[in-house]
Amino acid sequence: MMTNGIYILANDVVYDQLIALLNSIEVNAGRKIPICIIPYNDRLDKVRAEIASRDNVTLFEDTDSIAYWDNFATQVWKNYPRAQKNWREWGFSELYELPMHRKFCALDGPFDKFIYFDADTLLMGEIDYIYEKLDSHDWVVNDFQYKSDLKYIFDGSPELIQQVFPEENLQSKIFCAGWFATKKHIFSQEFLGNIFEKLNTGEVDAMAFVAPDQSLFNYLVLRSRISYYNFAYHGGQKATGNHWSSNFDVIDNVLYDQGRRLTYLHYMSISSSSFTKLCAAEDVSIPYRDVFLHYRYLKSPEQRPQSFNHQNPLMRLQKSTTSFINQKVNNIKLNYRNFKDKISR
Repeated sequence: MMTNGIYILANDVVYDQLIALLNSIEVNAGRKIPICIIPYNDRLDKVRAEIASRDNVTLFEDTDSIAYWDNFATQVWKNYPRAQKNWREWGFSELYELPMHRKFCALDGPFDKFIYFDADTLLMGEIDYIYEKLDSHDWVVNDFQYKSDLKYIFDGSPELIQQVFPEENLQSKIFCAGWFATKKHIFSQEFLGNIFEKLNTGEVDAMAFVAPDQSLFNYLVLRSRISYYNFAYHGGQKATGNHWSSNFDVIDNVLYDQGRRLTYLHYMSISSSSFTKLCAAEDVSIPYRDVFLHYRYLKSPEQRPQSFNHQNPLMRLQKSTTSFINQKVNNIKLNYRNFKDKISR
């Protein structure tokens, strides 16, 4: 029997977001769906305890798969001179955001058809229509990345991009790697085995590298020529915004876009520390804050902060000074993803 499920990449650093996401799935998915947590790293004490309390949630423990995809991403990015040069100049490691590539492990997991969620999301509505679309397509998304500049996914020369991706209307086929649906083993071993030869001929230079996992996902989906569908691009009743910068209506802790219920809300580019501070009763401004807190404390309402502490001006100044570089990086990444301007139908 075919098994549908959900994967989430997480560790203890995003614990508060993970709890909110799990609760939102339980309330809004319409039925109990198996969930598997992919470990971002070994910081999993709180995650393991939470998994033990939920009968439909498991931990991905296929160490061979984790090693395979860690090595796969390492080989891609260590052999990309332009990425290595820029990351060094920016003070990043030579394997910048390597753990983000562990979401590829979902391709090896127990679910035949699955939806992947970044931990910084909340489910707002039922998702059976996504699984149903996988009956006719291999890769399914519902986002507006296609409205951003192509260079945020592929920033090689126009000539190289045309050579690597001769598809018509390439712009319409790019997507955000924070939420997508596909099938187990969708990329054949033959394809994956041959991909380094293609990358080493210069194709790697087509990829952008500020969000490396996203560039690599887009490259593999397009290069493999598997069938692809984006609800947001094709329109219809399931096409809504999903980014926190949009102006949504809130009804009973569910978000609506011009009367249409969202499938999910993505808190892309908002740091996990902001959610941690909020849950520690610090007065942090987060879009749809009450909605997030509702799901975070759905099963433990007595623990929800009832009041929030304001920082004094001196502390705010000190924090803003010491975190200036990190904020610059976050701004670069936000602009890079380029959702903030116009996520709308």
